[in-house]
Formats: sequence, C-alpha cells, structure tokens
Amino acid sequence: AIYIATPPGSHARYALRAAELGKPVYVEKPMARTWTECQEMVQAFEKEDLPLFVAYYRRALPMFLHIREQIRQGAIGTVRSVRIVMTKPLQPDLIARSETNWRVLPEIAGGGYFFDLAAHQLDYLDFLFGPIVEAGGMATNQAGQYPAEDIVSGYFRHESGVLGQGLWCFSGPEGAEQEETIITGSQGEIRYSTFGARRYRLYQSGRGWQDITTDPPPAHIQAPLIAQVIATLRGEGICPSTGKSAARTSWVMEQMVYG
Repeated sequence: AIYIATPPGSHARYALRAAELGKPVYVEKPMARTWTECQEMVQAFEKEDLPLFVAYYRRALPMFLHIREQIRQGAIGTVRSVRIVMTKPLQPDLIARSETNWRVLPEIAGGGYFFDLAAHQLDYLDFLFGPIVEAGGMATNQAGQYPAEDIVSGYFRHESGVLGQGLWCFSGPEGAEQEETIITGSQGEIRYSTFGARRYRLYQSGRGWQDITTDPPPAHIQAPLIAQVIATLRGEGICPSTGKSAARTSWVMEQMVYG
C-alpha cells in the first residue's frame, strides 16, 4: 500500500498514479483539493477494484467511539440537532507550522483553515449520524491576511434527519479560543471537543451533568485506524474511513464555502 501525506493539491495526482500501478492507498485528509478530484479518485479505485482509505483517524479513537456508543445506546434519546462552534486567532495553535502556509492557499488546500480543521469535525458527524445530504452556508475573508476565507457559517441535514449548524471564525482574539460540538437529543446532550483527547460532558434528563473520561489516545494518533486499514487489506475487518465517506465530507465543505 502507498501512504500519501502531501498537501491536498497533489493527492489526486498521486492517488490516480497509484491506482494505475495496482496499489491500495491511505491518503491524508482532506481527501483532495476539490470534491471533483475526490470523485475521480473513488472512480479510479473502483475501476481497479482497489481499496482507498482516508486518514480520518478519529473514527477509531477511544473517546469518539465512546461517544458513538452512548448515542447508539440512547443515552440522550433521539438526536435532534448538532451545533459546532470554532473560534481561533489568525495563526491557530492546532496547525503544524510549515515554510509555506499552504493551508490558506485555495489552489493547494481547496480553501483556508476551515478545510483543514472542520474536515475532522464534519467527518466524525458523518460517522455518527450517516451521510449529510443537504448543506449550505456563507463564507468570506474579514481580516484580509491571506487569500482564503477566514470565517464560515454553515448548515446541514443528515439523511437520518439530524439537523446541524456551525460557525468557524479564524480571525478571533488571542486567548479566547473556542472549539466545541454540542449534540442535543430528546433526553439529553453531549458536549465535546473534536480536538480534545479523552474527556467529554454528558447531560441526561433527571440525572444532570457527568464529566466522562475515556482511555487516552495512543502516542501514534493514527495507529488504531491504520490497524483497521491493515485488517481490511488482510480480509480480517472493515475500515470505517474510505474514499466514499471522505468524499462526502469534501462535498459538504464545498457546499458551505462555495455553494
């Protein structure tokens, strides 16, 4: 198998070449620069009957699996809605530094920090509630510090009926960072940070709030998902993060930013 860990602008080119060579691929997220490129990748690997995996590793981490199990067991009743809020300064602390900040160059990244960070948040919601079938929003550049959008307001609807909204601001004040997802159900609520490690909050009607601590993530954050990739290649399992699921997330982000 081949691991593609370049900036998104070259993902499709390298993946298509790997498909021609008959190699399975594990590609970094976001899957590609555009949804169209994602579709080209999916079709190429289907044509060659090859697996295509994408590094949305939260689908295999302890806290996120724990939250998913709580929802599946009805801990908060029937899920009604999701709200995402993210406020970061012009240089987010979640971003790895590079000589060229390609993450805010749309011709390489597809857009700005939204495409790099919201991708994790939205993909996990796909994992929880199934495909998002309707999405839209508004995006603009308010601070004028780089070419891409620096604020996005979006809405979405899952095929399962869950409604969602989000606001991502990447030109907020230093020291007032915020990042939280709130899942509201008919009988409770779950609050968590997508970029948190092992703690989340659970509210249940009649029981109040609980602070829940799960097993910590491994030192190598992608190890659990990679283990599932290996199991799939050996015919011993099914990896939950594929080209098809990752392409859905790219489509949602494009709908919010570009319509």
